[in-house]
Parts: sequence; C-alpha cells; structure tokens
Amino acid sequence: MPLKYLSHYAPELQHQVKHMMAERSIGAYIQAKYPQAHTIQTDKALYQFVNEYRKTHLKNAPLLNKVQYDNTLNLTHRALGLNTAISRVQGGKLVAAKEIRIASVFKSAPADFLKMIVVHELAHLKERNHDKAFYKLCTHMLPEYHQLEFDLRVYLTGLEMRADKEGVAQ
Repeated sequence: MPLKYLSHYAPELQHQVKHMMAERSIGAYIQAKYPQAHTIQTDKALYQFVNEYRKTHLKNAPLLNKVQYDNTLNLTHRALGLNTAISRVQGGKLVAAKEIRIASVFKSAPADFLKMIVVHELAHLKERNHDKAFYKLCTHMLPEYHQLEFDLRVYLTGLEMRADKEGVAQ
C-alpha cells in the first residue's frame, strides 16, 4: 500500500510507518501517544471551540459565520477541512460570510488532531497559501503543529488501511 499521506516525508519515516503497518500497530501507536478524546460532537460546540481559539490566537481575524462538521469531506477527497468565504449582497453592500467545515472523521479523532485541523483552517483566514508564512502562523498558534500533522497522517493511513481491510470506502 503506498503511503499517499506521507509521500513527501523522509524515506526513514516512511519505512517506520510501513513497519507499523506490517505489524498492525498504528492504532496502538496513536492510542498511546494521543489517549485524550474530545467531547466536541455538535456543530454548536465546534463553533464555540473554533471561535475561542480564534479569539485567543488571531484577535484581528474576521468573525466566522459558520463552523460545522461536514460528512462530505473525507479521505477519498483528501480534504479534511475547508475554509470558505461566501459573498452575498446585503443592503447594497457586498458581505463575505466566512465558514469553516471540518471533516466528520474528527468527531472520533484524538483531541490534538481536532486542534491541529482547527489551527490549520484558522491560519487560512490570514494566509491563503501553504507557504512559509502559513506554517509559521500554524506553529505560533500550536507549537507542536508539525508533529501533530505527521501523526495525523499516520492516523489517516491507519484508518485507510482498516477501511481497505474491511472493504469499506472512507
């Protein structure tokens, strides 16, 4: 199985993940490293969580009109979160409604992974591209961002491996 979520990482890291795949130990690795689950199961709770993070780390960022879990975002589409601005005319003015959608897979993911994807989507409020400034902002909000992103990719590899084994498309 190719490591599509980890293809740009060093060969040594890919080898370690392939070893975990062969031993079927990805789940144990993730559980041991990230045992903390979260209780953010509703769109309302997610909205509050994201806005608190925004207020703490991005005080000048625009207000979010909507934050919700999205069942249509999944591993097949390789989109785990979306940040959109929907423009509408209100009273002769053009108003952009900012929305963040988080893949529903994060309802059952470890709490740190939800935090990482929230930070990623919030960073897009200031930086649209995945460039140096974007990742600098991510690590400002969440210093362990890069390790969490790597481990999230390992987690997604494990989910995909499990889905392939069960014959279920994610």
